[in-house]
Amino acid sequence: MNNIAAKLRARRAEARTRRALNRAIDTAATATVRQELIAISQAHHTHMR
Repeated sequence: MNNIAAKLRARRAEARTRRALNRAIDTAATATVRQELIAISQAHHTHMR
C-alpha cells in the first residue's frame, strides 16, 4: 500500500511542477526568458522517462 501512496504523491508533485512551469512560461517577461523556460521544460521531460 505504501508503494501506491508514494506513486500517487510523486505523480501529484510532477503535475504541480508541470503546472508551475507552464504558468511561468505563460507569464514570462520576455521571449528570451520564455525560450529558456521551454528548454528547461524539455530537458526535464526527457530526464523523466
